[in-house]
Amino acid sequence: MTNYLVVTAMGTDRPGLVAKLARLATDCDCDIVDSRMAQFGNEFTMIMMMAGSWPAITKLETSLPGLCVELELLMVMKRTSKHVPLRYISRLEVTFNGQDQRGTMRNITQFLADRSLDLAMVRSFAEEPENGEQKQHLLFTINVPEKVDLEKLEKSIYELAAEMSLSCTIRRMQGVPVPEID
Repeated sequence: MTNYLVVTAMGTDRPGLVAKLARLATDCDCDIVDSRMAQFGNEFTMIMMMAGSWPAITKLETSLPGLCVELELLMVMKRTSKHVPLRYISRLEVTFNGQDQRGTMRNITQFLADRSLDLAMVRSFAEEPENGEQKQHLLFTINVPEKVDLEKLEKSIYELAAEMSLSCTIRRMQGVPVPEID
């Protein structure tokens, strides 16, 4: 039976961090089945999901803290199980763009939570163009359950964007065309 471990690490970015973490996984006879890495400021951040036998995952759990001390990384790990996706009628990729304003992420995520929608991915970043007005960009991947009226949801997302003075694009990821909303 395959066991799974999720590992999150953060620390000052420098060359070789990923290689050393990947080498430890291999040395412990584990596979990296999913990973995300990013740099925020001067900080390296990483999330990895490892898979292996019970003894292999246990060996990894006991070896990781020492490596993280050596690499000066903060680390959290947790055992988990393989993800079993629920039935969704569609997956939407929704992008919001506009002038940076406090509360945007809170408002959008609350809107989605109020509708019991599953967030598969969230990415946000801000940029300061030459004129000094900071722009924000938010990208959400949303799993839409069968009980949700897709047309009505898309219309309400566009309305939310308009209320917040943001531009919005929606792309159905299963190849279903998105109707234009006036």
